Amino acid sequence: MAWLLRDGEVLASLEVPDSRGGRLRGMLRRPTAEGAALLLRPARAVHTVGMRRAIDVAFCDADMVVLATVCSVRPLRVTLPRRHGKVVIEAEAGSFDRWRLKVGDRLEVKGTVDGHG
Repeated sequence: MAWLLRDGEVLASLEVPDSRGGRLRGMLRRPTAEGAALLLRPARAVHTVGMRRAIDVAFCDADMVVLATVCSVRPLRVTLPRRHGKVVIEAEAGSFDRWRLKVGDRLEVKGTVDGHG
């Protein structure tokens, strides 16, 4: 199991898809799980086509520094690609407010990354 951390604080359990198909699906058809997140790498943009719920999206650089956040991306939307973006974090809508996630935060992945995707 992998974990998403900021300054040593666990923000969420983390899934890291290891296939292109898994990254394209993102949070689509994944059960809602409070406290869970998805890390997409490489990724500079995401979509919510086919989704039934909104998600929070953070765009990070290669060092996992948050470049931009988009809270509550509604279904049937596509985000713009982020310059210097290398990693995207997706989570249930409202997660970023609970985590107090902001631009400039440095995130970290700990634990075993076993991509199911």
